[in-house]
Amino acid sequence: MAKTTKKAAPGTMKKVLAYIGRYKLLLPISILLALFTVASSLYFPVLIGDAIDCIAPWGDDSGFARMHEIFLEALILIALTALAQWLMSTINNRIAYHVVRDIRNDAFGKIEELPLSSLDKKARGDTVNRVINDAERFGEGLLLGFTQVFTGVLTIVGALAFMLMTNVVITVAVVLITPLSIFVAKFIGSRTFNMFKERSECEAETTAHIDEVLGNQKLVKAFGMGERECESFDKLNGRLEVSARRAIFFSSLTNPTTRFVNSVVYAAVALIGALAVMTPVGGMSVITIGMYSRILAYSGQYTKPFNEISGIIAEFQNALASASRIFELIEEPAEESDADSKELTEVRGSVEIKDVSFAYAPERPLIEDFSFTAKPGQRIAIVGPTGCGKTTLINLLMRFYDAKSGAILVDGENITDVKRGSLRSKYGMVLQDTWLKAGTVKENIAFGREDASDEEIVAAAKSAHAHSFIKRLKDGYETKLGEDGEGLSQGQKQLICIARVMLTLPPMLILDEATSSIDTRTEIRIQKAFATMMEGRTTFVVAHRLSTVVDSDAIIVMNDGHITEVGTHEELLARGGFYTTLYNSQFAKS
Repeated sequence: MAKTTKKAAPGTMKKVLAYIGRYKLLLPISILLALFTVASSLYFPVLIGDAIDCIAPWGDDSGFARMHEIFLEALILIALTALAQWLMSTINNRIAYHVVRDIRNDAFGKIEELPLSSLDKKARGDTVNRVINDAERFGEGLLLGFTQVFTGVLTIVGALAFMLMTNVVITVAVVLITPLSIFVAKFIGSRTFNMFKERSECEAETTAHIDEVLGNQKLVKAFGMGERECESFDKLNGRLEVSARRAIFFSSLTNPTTRFVNSVVYAAVALIGALAVMTPVGGMSVITIGMYSRILAYSGQYTKPFNEISGIIAEFQNALASASRIFELIEEPAEESDADSKELTEVRGSVEIKDVSFAYAPERPLIEDFSFTAKPGQRIAIVGPTGCGKTTLINLLMRFYDAKSGAILVDGENITDVKRGSLRSKYGMVLQDTWLKAGTVKENIAFGREDASDEEIVAAAKSAHAHSFIKRLKDGYETKLGEDGEGLSQGQKQLICIARVMLTLPPMLILDEATSSIDTRTEIRIQKAFATMMEGRTTFVVAHRLSTVVDSDAIIVMNDGHITEVGTHEELLARGGFYTTLYNSQFAKS
């Protein structure tokens, strides 16, 4: 465990410093202000010590006049120090939250660059937790703590220098005792990194579980599984409690331990200093009362940062653990760059699949030696039982996944040789699982064409038979939708998704159970709209209901990742094969 910590922390700190380095103008100002506040706080005991000596018994009458001057200097110094601390705090907060913003932007940008195969392996809640909670914890703990460590180190060095100028013996006594405080803080801190990382991982699991259950409450309630889900959450929450309690307990040991050492230091300074004041040498004390008060103040200033830094170490390790999780996401391998690939332009819609094989897991082949050719403008239906590879084939056509072997060509161009964006822009896609973003109805329809005019958006909605229900909404096309179209029925959400494709009208279409959530009457109207939309466009239709594909130019029948039959509806029925079995199972008379 310790070995992992040593490797993780320095690397993470280097990355953090690289982000902080982006703010080269603000950082020097912050450092200068820190130097000023430390210097002024160290000079203040000098003024107090001089003031005490002014009223000491051996002072002359002019001491009181000098004391007034000292108090005026002290007031000005306090005011300037307060202003400098406020400015430093403002700048540090600005740097801290700008860095957190940059890291979140990079993390979110990386999500957009990651291949779907990478995202599919992770719980959605874990990724959300990294971008939101871990980034927040990183900002609060690491960056703000970094500033306190810097000012603390300056204070320690400065106080030590002033103490040396005041009395060497007392300074040596302080220096001999304080390393114990550093050792304790380092010993505890080095063991808390992995504890905090474990807590973040448990937190991510808990977030993922909440996200999963909230998103599927209807099913949970329908199957009466609320109690079981509560039990599962209780176990996850219990693990989170144990890991959090363990991390916080061990990290909290640092503060009281270092406070004890600091108290010993202060007591030693007070005792040695008092003896020096009371033991005259040549008729005079070794140090004056003012010098004694000054060195007491410096001993407090010298030991205080050790206590603060030891407390920060816990937050520091927590922040490092959170930062390491964010950087794990940011540094994940992105999709292979296609910047040097060709643009796919002027597509007619010819799609050729040549000996394609694919598997999500190597030990479980899904599609093997798959070949097929779709001519421009053809309507190709893909049918078969659940899990036979229909949706996987769509993923390969869109390059959400790349085939393990074989090739897919569009107008003779291998899709691995063209830019993914240019390939995907040539497809219009309507899926069984609808997705609407938080925003207005108009914004959702124009998602693929933000420059579309209001007239074009309305025309697309009318073509999708969505216009009538949209007009009945509170604010029509300006109605704001909640997350994932909250407030609309599943069928209404599907219609808006269809309108989105109607607006772009690309040369090729993919309809994956596109009418599965629409009533039969609306489906008939949608099928007519689809017929208009599909004219002259190569269309791949994935369907379970065979009644929706009987007019297709070709029907690909899949089973266990293989093409078992290809032909028109009439040809396949005449063969009496697997398609006939599927068709009869749906339309058999009772």
